[in-house]
Amino acid sequence: MNILIVKTSSLGDLFHTLPALSDARKQIPDIHFDWVVEENFAEVPVWHPAVRRIIPVAIRRWRKSWWRCFTSGEWRQFKNQLRATNYDLIIDAQGLIKSALIAKLAKGSKVIGFDKNSVTESMARFFYGQQVFADLNQHAIVRMRWLFAEALGYSVPDTKPDYGLNIMQFIAADRSQQQSLYVSGLTRKSVLFLHGTTWSSKHWLDERWGQLADLFTREGFSVFMPWSNEQERRRAERLAKDHASVHVLPRTTLGEIAQVIAQAAAIVAMDTGLGNLAAALGKPIISLYGPTKISKIGIQGEHVITLAAPTNCVCCEKPRCKNKAFSSDCMAAISAEQVYTLIEPHIKTHSLK
Repeated sequence: MNILIVKTSSLGDLFHTLPALSDARKQIPDIHFDWVVEENFAEVPVWHPAVRRIIPVAIRRWRKSWWRCFTSGEWRQFKNQLRATNYDLIIDAQGLIKSALIAKLAKGSKVIGFDKNSVTESMARFFYGQQVFADLNQHAIVRMRWLFAEALGYSVPDTKPDYGLNIMQFIAADRSQQQSLYVSGLTRKSVLFLHGTTWSSKHWLDERWGQLADLFTREGFSVFMPWSNEQERRRAERLAKDHASVHVLPRTTLGEIAQVIAQAAAIVAMDTGLGNLAAALGKPIISLYGPTKISKIGIQGEHVITLAAPTNCVCCEKPRCKNKAFSSDCMAAISAEQVYTLIEPHIKTHSLK
Protein backbone atom coordinates (compact mmCIF):
# COMPACT_ATOMS: atom_id res chain seq x y z
CA MET A 1 0.00 0.00 0.00
CA ASN A 2 1.52 3.30 -1.13
CA ILE A 3 0.66 6.46 0.79
CA LEU A 4 1.81 10.04 0.23
CA ILE A 5 2.15 12.33 3.25
CA VAL A 6 2.15 16.08 2.79
CA LYS A 7 3.71 17.65 5.87
CA THR A 8 6.34 20.16 4.84
CA SER A 9 7.37 21.75 8.17
CA SER A 10 8.20 22.65 10.89
CA LEU A 11 10.81 20.35 12.43
CA GLY A 12 8.71 19.73 15.54
CA ASP A 13 5.66 18.99 13.39
CA LEU A 14 7.58 16.29 11.54
CA PHE A 15 8.40 14.50 14.77
CA HIS A 16 4.78 14.84 15.91
CA THR A 17 3.82 12.83 12.81
CA LEU A 18 6.25 9.91 13.19
CA PRO A 19 4.23 7.98 15.82
CA ALA A 20 1.31 7.84 13.38
CA LEU A 21 3.57 6.10 10.86
CA SER A 22 4.61 3.58 13.49
CA ASP A 23 0.95 2.86 14.27
CA ALA A 24 0.18 2.38 10.59
CA ARG A 25 3.14 0.05 10.01
CA LYS A 26 2.05 -2.16 12.93
CA GLN A 27 -1.51 -2.36 11.59
CA ILE A 28 -0.61 -2.65 7.89
CA PRO A 29 2.84 -4.31 7.59
CA ASP A 30 3.17 -3.80 3.82
CA ILE A 31 2.45 -0.05 3.97
CA HIS A 32 4.98 2.38 2.49
CA PHE A 33 5.07 6.15 2.76
CA ASP A 34 6.46 8.86 0.52
CA TRP A 35 6.70 12.28 2.16
CA VAL A 36 6.61 15.83 0.79
CA VAL A 37 8.85 17.88 3.09
CA GLU A 38 10.72 21.19 3.09
CA GLU A 39 14.22 20.71 1.68
CA ASN A 40 15.86 21.88 4.94
CA PHE A 41 14.21 19.01 6.85
CA ALA A 42 14.54 16.31 4.18
CA GLU A 43 16.83 14.18 6.37
CA VAL A 44 14.18 13.57 9.01
CA PRO A 45 11.40 11.47 7.40
CA VAL A 46 13.78 8.81 6.04
CA TRP A 47 14.95 8.05 9.57
CA HIS A 48 11.65 6.20 9.98
CA PRO A 49 11.68 2.66 8.52
CA ALA A 50 8.22 3.03 6.96
CA VAL A 51 9.30 5.96 4.75
CA ARG A 52 10.44 4.85 1.31
CA ARG A 53 11.10 8.17 -0.41
CA ILE A 54 11.09 11.88 0.32
CA ILE A 55 9.99 14.54 -2.16
CA PRO A 56 11.73 17.78 -1.18
CA VAL A 57 9.93 21.07 -1.73
CA ALA A 58 11.39 24.57 -1.35
CA ILE A 59 8.37 26.72 -0.50
CA ARG A 60 10.32 28.83 1.99
CA ARG A 61 13.00 29.59 -0.59
CA TRP A 62 10.55 30.01 -3.45
CA ARG A 63 8.60 32.63 -1.53
CA LYS A 64 11.57 34.97 -1.88
CA SER A 65 11.47 34.71 -5.66
CA TRP A 66 8.51 32.80 -7.07
CA TRP A 67 9.43 33.40 -10.71
CA ARG A 68 12.80 31.67 -10.30
CA CYS A 69 11.21 28.37 -9.30
CA PHE A 70 9.46 28.34 -12.68
CA THR A 71 12.29 29.66 -14.87
CA SER A 72 14.88 27.38 -13.26
CA GLY A 73 12.79 24.29 -13.84
CA GLU A 74 12.55 23.50 -10.10
CA TRP A 75 8.76 23.60 -10.12
CA ARG A 76 8.56 21.25 -13.11
CA GLN A 77 10.97 18.84 -11.44
CA PHE A 78 8.99 18.90 -8.19
CA LYS A 79 5.70 18.34 -10.01
CA ASN A 80 7.15 15.40 -11.95
CA GLN A 81 8.36 13.79 -8.72
CA LEU A 82 4.99 14.39 -7.11
CA ARG A 83 3.14 12.70 -9.95
CA ALA A 84 5.59 9.87 -10.59
CA THR A 85 3.61 7.44 -8.42
CA ASN A 86 -0.11 6.69 -8.39
CA TYR A 87 -0.82 6.63 -4.65
CA ASP A 88 -3.50 4.57 -2.96
CA LEU A 89 -4.07 7.49 -0.60
CA ILE A 90 -2.79 11.02 -0.09
CA ILE A 91 -2.85 12.45 3.45
CA ASP A 92 -2.55 16.18 4.03
CA ALA A 93 -1.24 16.13 7.59
CA GLN A 94 -0.68 19.88 7.70
CA GLY A 95 -4.08 21.40 6.99
CA LEU A 96 -2.89 24.52 5.20
CA ILE A 97 -3.93 25.79 1.78
CA LYS A 98 -0.39 25.26 0.45
CA SER A 99 -0.28 21.65 1.66
CA ALA A 100 -3.79 20.96 0.37
CA LEU A 101 -2.82 22.27 -3.08
CA ILE A 102 0.23 20.00 -3.12
CA ALA A 103 -1.90 17.03 -2.07
CA LYS A 104 -4.41 17.78 -4.81
CA LEU A 105 -1.65 18.07 -7.39
CA ALA A 106 -0.29 14.62 -6.54
CA LYS A 107 -1.46 11.53 -8.40
CA GLY A 108 -3.82 9.37 -6.38
CA SER A 109 -7.38 8.19 -5.93
CA LYS A 110 -8.22 10.10 -2.75
CA VAL A 111 -6.98 13.05 -0.68
CA ILE A 112 -7.75 12.99 3.05
CA GLY A 113 -7.35 15.84 5.53
CA PHE A 114 -8.90 17.57 8.51
CA ASP A 115 -12.52 18.74 8.58
CA LYS A 116 -13.78 22.30 9.10
CA ASN A 117 -13.60 22.00 12.89
CA SER A 118 -10.01 20.77 13.02
CA VAL A 119 -8.21 22.11 9.94
CA THR A 120 -5.69 24.92 10.43
CA GLU A 121 -6.77 26.97 7.41
CA SER A 122 -10.47 26.60 6.70
CA MET A 123 -10.26 26.76 2.89
CA ALA A 124 -7.91 23.78 2.77
CA ARG A 125 -10.72 21.34 3.52
CA PHE A 126 -12.35 21.92 0.11
CA PHE A 127 -9.47 20.07 -1.55
CA TYR A 128 -10.14 16.85 0.37
CA GLY A 129 -12.19 13.90 -0.81
CA GLN A 130 -12.58 12.78 2.80
CA GLN A 131 -12.45 14.92 5.93
CA VAL A 132 -11.49 13.76 9.42
CA PHE A 133 -12.25 15.40 12.75
CA ALA A 134 -9.29 15.61 15.13
CA ASP A 135 -9.84 17.90 18.10
CA LEU A 136 -7.66 21.03 17.93
CA ASN A 137 -7.41 20.97 21.72
CA GLN A 138 -5.65 17.61 21.63
CA HIS A 139 -1.89 17.25 21.51
CA ALA A 140 -0.45 17.37 17.98
CA ILE A 141 0.77 13.77 18.26
CA VAL A 142 -2.74 12.59 19.20
CA ARG A 143 -4.22 14.53 16.26
CA MET A 144 -1.79 12.91 13.84
CA ARG A 145 -2.42 9.41 15.17
CA TRP A 146 -6.17 9.97 14.92
CA LEU A 147 -5.94 11.33 11.36
CA PHE A 148 -3.93 8.37 10.11
CA ALA A 149 -6.11 5.83 11.90
CA GLU A 150 -9.28 7.28 10.37
CA ALA A 151 -7.68 7.54 6.94
CA LEU A 152 -6.36 3.97 6.95
CA GLY A 153 -9.23 2.25 8.72
CA TYR A 154 -7.95 1.11 12.10
CA SER A 155 -8.59 2.14 15.71
CA VAL A 156 -6.17 4.54 17.38
CA PRO A 157 -3.84 2.39 19.51
CA ASP A 158 -3.93 3.01 23.25
CA THR A 159 -0.15 3.02 23.49
CA LYS A 160 2.62 5.52 24.11
CA PRO A 161 3.96 7.28 21.00
CA ASP A 162 6.55 5.24 19.11
CA TYR A 163 8.70 7.50 16.92
CA GLY A 164 10.21 4.55 15.08
CA LEU A 165 13.80 5.73 15.57
CA ASN A 166 16.66 3.54 16.75
CA ILE A 167 19.27 5.48 18.71
CA MET A 168 22.02 3.13 17.49
CA GLN A 169 21.60 4.42 13.94
CA PHE A 170 22.88 7.79 15.18
CA ILE A 171 25.84 6.60 17.24
CA ALA A 172 28.92 6.70 15.04
CA ALA A 173 30.27 3.17 14.62
CA ASP A 174 33.54 4.45 13.22
CA ARG A 175 36.01 6.07 15.62
CA SER A 176 37.42 8.43 13.00
CA GLN A 177 33.92 9.76 12.36
CA GLN A 178 33.46 10.36 16.08
CA GLN A 179 36.75 12.22 16.28
CA SER A 180 35.86 14.51 13.40
CA LEU A 181 32.38 15.24 14.74
CA TYR A 182 33.17 15.51 18.45
CA VAL A 183 36.33 17.54 18.09
CA SER A 184 35.42 19.43 21.30
CA GLY A 185 35.48 16.23 23.39
CA LEU A 186 31.84 15.18 23.74
CA THR A 187 31.52 12.29 26.22
CA ARG A 188 28.92 10.57 28.39
CA LYS A 189 29.63 13.28 30.98
CA SER A 190 28.31 15.91 28.60
CA VAL A 191 25.11 17.92 28.64
CA LEU A 192 23.64 19.52 25.54
CA PHE A 193 21.96 22.94 25.72
CA LEU A 194 19.43 23.33 22.88
CA HIS A 195 19.14 27.07 23.41
CA GLY A 196 17.84 28.06 19.99
CA THR A 197 14.16 28.65 19.31
CA THR A 198 11.95 30.84 17.14
CA TRP A 199 9.84 33.41 19.01
CA SER A 200 11.69 35.92 21.15
CA SER A 201 9.18 35.19 23.92
CA LYS A 202 10.31 31.53 24.07
CA HIS A 203 13.95 32.29 24.84
CA TRP A 204 15.59 31.86 28.22
CA LEU A 205 17.92 34.56 29.52
CA ASP A 206 21.67 34.15 28.94
CA GLU A 207 22.14 34.63 32.68
CA ARG A 208 20.05 31.54 33.37
CA TRP A 209 22.01 29.43 30.90
CA GLY A 210 25.23 30.50 32.60
CA GLN A 211 23.90 29.67 36.05
CA LEU A 212 22.77 26.26 34.85
CA ALA A 213 26.16 25.58 33.26
CA ASP A 214 27.83 26.32 36.60
CA LEU A 215 25.54 23.87 38.39
CA PHE A 216 26.44 21.09 35.96
CA THR A 217 30.14 21.96 36.15
CA ARG A 218 30.17 21.41 39.91
CA GLU A 219 29.11 17.81 39.28
CA GLY A 220 31.83 17.22 36.70
CA PHE A 221 29.77 17.68 33.54
CA SER A 222 30.76 19.59 30.43
CA VAL A 223 28.22 21.63 28.48
CA PHE A 224 27.96 21.74 24.69
CA MET A 225 25.97 24.25 22.65
CA PRO A 226 25.05 23.82 18.98
CA TRP A 227 23.90 26.70 16.80
CA SER A 228 22.10 27.20 13.50
CA ASN A 229 22.27 30.97 12.96
CA GLU A 230 24.45 33.92 13.91
CA GLN A 231 22.34 34.93 16.91
CA GLU A 232 22.66 31.44 18.39
CA ARG A 233 26.38 31.29 17.62
CA ARG A 234 27.02 34.61 19.38
CA ARG A 235 25.05 33.49 22.44
CA ALA A 236 26.99 30.24 22.64
CA GLU A 237 30.31 32.06 22.28
CA ARG A 238 29.40 34.57 25.00
CA LEU A 239 28.62 31.75 27.41
CA ALA A 240 31.75 29.81 26.46
CA LYS A 241 33.85 32.92 27.11
CA ASP A 242 32.44 33.34 30.62
CA HIS A 243 32.18 29.65 31.57
CA ALA A 244 35.14 27.33 31.00
CA SER A 245 32.99 24.20 30.93
CA VAL A 246 30.88 25.46 28.00
CA HIS A 247 31.95 24.40 24.51
CA VAL A 248 30.57 25.66 21.19
CA LEU A 249 29.96 22.94 18.63
CA PRO A 250 30.72 23.53 14.95
CA ARG A 251 27.74 24.09 12.69
CA THR A 252 26.03 20.75 12.15
CA THR A 253 23.51 19.12 9.85
CA LEU A 254 20.39 17.55 11.32
CA GLY A 255 22.00 14.14 11.01
CA GLU A 256 25.10 15.31 12.85
CA ILE A 257 23.16 16.98 15.67
CA ALA A 258 21.19 13.73 16.00
CA GLN A 259 24.51 11.95 16.60
CA VAL A 260 25.49 14.57 19.18
CA ILE A 261 22.16 14.15 20.98
CA ALA A 262 22.57 10.37 20.94
CA GLN A 263 25.95 10.65 22.68
CA ALA A 264 24.98 13.23 25.34
CA ALA A 265 24.04 12.30 28.89
CA ALA A 266 21.07 14.66 28.88
CA ILE A 267 19.59 17.67 27.14
CA VAL A 268 18.12 20.98 28.26
CA ALA A 269 15.93 22.56 25.59
CA MET A 270 13.64 25.40 24.78
CA ASP A 271 10.41 24.84 22.85
CA THR A 272 12.27 23.68 19.75
CA GLY A 273 12.08 20.95 17.14
CA LEU A 274 15.40 19.49 18.27
CA GLY A 275 13.85 18.82 21.67
CA ASN A 276 11.42 16.50 19.91
CA LEU A 277 14.37 14.72 18.32
CA ALA A 278 15.94 14.13 21.74
CA ALA A 279 12.62 12.78 23.04
CA ALA A 280 12.27 10.54 19.98
CA LEU A 281 15.69 9.06 20.73
CA GLY A 282 14.69 8.33 24.31
CA LYS A 283 17.22 10.71 25.85
CA PRO A 284 16.75 12.35 29.27
CA ILE A 285 15.56 15.86 28.45
CA ILE A 286 13.94 18.78 30.21
CA SER A 287 12.15 21.28 27.98
CA LEU A 288 11.10 24.75 29.15
CA TYR A 289 7.81 26.35 28.13
CA GLY A 290 6.40 29.83 28.59
CA PRO A 291 4.12 31.28 25.89
CA THR A 292 3.23 27.93 24.30
CA LYS A 293 1.00 25.13 25.58
CA ILE A 294 2.56 21.88 26.71
CA SER A 295 -0.83 20.20 26.34
CA LYS A 296 -0.77 20.87 22.59
CA ILE A 297 2.85 20.75 21.49
CA GLY A 298 4.97 19.68 24.49
CA ILE A 299 7.56 17.01 23.81
CA GLN A 300 6.58 13.46 24.71
CA GLY A 301 8.81 10.49 25.46
CA GLU A 302 10.01 7.99 28.02
CA HIS A 303 12.56 10.26 29.76
CA VAL A 304 10.92 13.63 29.19
CA ILE A 305 10.38 16.43 31.70
CA THR A 306 8.35 19.47 30.66
CA LEU A 307 8.54 22.58 32.82
CA ALA A 308 5.95 25.33 32.49
CA ALA A 309 6.74 28.84 33.66
CA PRO A 310 5.12 29.62 37.06
CA THR A 311 3.33 32.81 36.00
CA ASN A 312 -0.24 33.87 35.30
CA CYS A 313 0.63 35.04 31.79
CA VAL A 314 1.92 31.63 30.69
CA CYS A 315 0.54 30.17 27.42
CA CYS A 316 -0.27 33.56 25.89
CA GLU A 317 0.80 32.12 22.48
CA LYS A 318 2.34 35.46 21.49
CA PRO A 319 5.68 35.58 19.65
CA ARG A 320 6.77 38.71 21.52
CA CYS A 321 6.27 39.56 25.19
CA LYS A 322 4.68 42.96 25.76
CA ASN A 323 6.94 43.52 28.76
CA LYS A 324 10.29 42.42 27.31
CA ALA A 325 12.08 42.95 24.02
CA PHE A 326 13.84 39.57 24.37
CA SER A 327 12.69 36.55 26.35
CA SER A 328 9.52 37.06 28.40
CA ASP A 329 8.28 37.48 31.95
CA CYS A 330 7.22 33.85 32.06
CA MET A 331 10.54 32.44 30.85
CA ALA A 332 12.48 34.73 33.20
CA ALA A 333 10.51 33.20 36.09
CA ILE A 334 12.11 29.79 35.50
CA SER A 335 15.28 29.49 37.59
CA ALA A 336 18.40 27.48 36.81
CA GLU A 337 18.02 25.73 40.17
CA GLN A 338 14.52 24.50 39.22
CA VAL A 339 15.80 23.04 35.98
CA TYR A 340 18.84 21.39 37.54
CA THR A 341 16.87 19.87 40.42
CA LEU A 342 14.44 18.22 38.01
CA ILE A 343 16.98 16.82 35.55
CA GLU A 344 19.75 15.85 38.00
CA PRO A 345 18.40 12.37 38.94
CA HIS A 346 17.99 11.46 35.27
CA ILE A 347 21.35 12.76 34.11
CA LYS A 348 23.32 10.99 36.84
CA THR A 349 21.63 7.68 36.08
CA HIS A 350 22.11 7.98 32.32
CA SER A 351 25.73 9.16 32.47
CA LEU A 352 26.70 6.01 34.38
CA LYS A 353 25.21 3.62 31.83
